[in-house]
Amino acid sequence: MPEKDPTTYQLITYGWVIFLSCWGGLVSFINKVKKGEARACNFVELIGEIVTAGFAGVLTFWLCEAANFNALITAAIVGISGHMGSRAIYAMEIWLTNKLKNRSPL
Repeated sequence: MPEKDPTTYQLITYGWVIFLSCWGGLVSFINKVKKGEARACNFVELIGEIVTAGFAGVLTFWLCEAANFNALITAAIVGISGHMGSRAIYAMEIWLTNKLKNRSPL
């Protein structure tokens, strides 16, 4: 089996990852509209939510693949992180910061 890296996955895989994460972002936007936190006609906010969700989903996919998660678990986590959007990216940032702080110097 070839070594895992971002260039070895097929486009259909990335298509599904982006679709699931963006779907999560769309659901998040709809929930914000229902709560009155966003206006339904705010196209820029919708696009921002979807782009952020897609980015969070791709990062999550790579982390799940590196951890050898089951494909169905990975799909669910990708959708959830897409729904979380910037909160998921922030959580990854905190995790990485803590990981790097605990690393011993060379």
